[in-house]
Amino acid sequence: MTMIDAHLLIVDDDERIRDLLKKYLQRSGFLVTAARDAAHARRVLSGLDFDMIIMDVMMPGEDGVSLTRALREDRDTPILLLTAKGETEHRIVGLEAGADDYLTKPFEPKELLLRINAILRRMPEPEPENTAPKILHMGPIRYDVDRGELWRGDAPVRLTATESQLMRIFSASPGEAVTRSKLVEDLGRDRGQAQERAVDVQITRLRRKLEENPKQPRYLQTVRGSGYMLATD
Repeated sequence: MTMIDAHLLIVDDDERIRDLLKKYLQRSGFLVTAARDAAHARRVLSGLDFDMIIMDVMMPGEDGVSLTRALREDRDTPILLLTAKGETEHRIVGLEAGADDYLTKPFEPKELLLRINAILRRMPEPEPENTAPKILHMGPIRYDVDRGELWRGDAPVRLTATESQLMRIFSASPGEAVTRSKLVEDLGRDRGQAQERAVDVQITRLRRKLEENPKQPRYLQTVRGSGYMLATD
């Protein structure tokens, strides 16, 4: 998370403080939206997602602690609470409600900026999207990776338990060779040449379900000196 792409929501009933914070944080590189109270914040949050919420505790109507507690029921957006109350028990109440940090008024703008950046640095980076195909195509055959199902056109192809395991192993890294010893290990078999030969037999049977000509395999290929590889269209 960086300042350049972080969108902050400020919730404070004091217009002067709200405007000062908005201008300061915008100058610091953030995208900032402001709400005048909890009810206004709820309306804004119903249509927008934010990287962080900076919220005053003492507001008319619903206070910041109550809103924090409600927001924690369905979202994990970082929340920094602002309050004129510096007593320990008030800080604990805010943190127990789900706030990530607590800053007592009056505060230096620089300290607020440091707190915001510290919280954003702790947020996990979004997982990269998995671009691997969920459906593998091999001529008229398709394999549903998530469901572990093999189809020829509209007709399901029945797989034995071992064949299903083999398809899962190969589909995890299509286009990459898997050694016989690795296949034996992933199948949960004891190591040894006998088990490797048993895997060869299972590969031969699986080819009959994948290939037009199992004796000249196009999709479940033998990689000389390396093992076997699933090639897809």
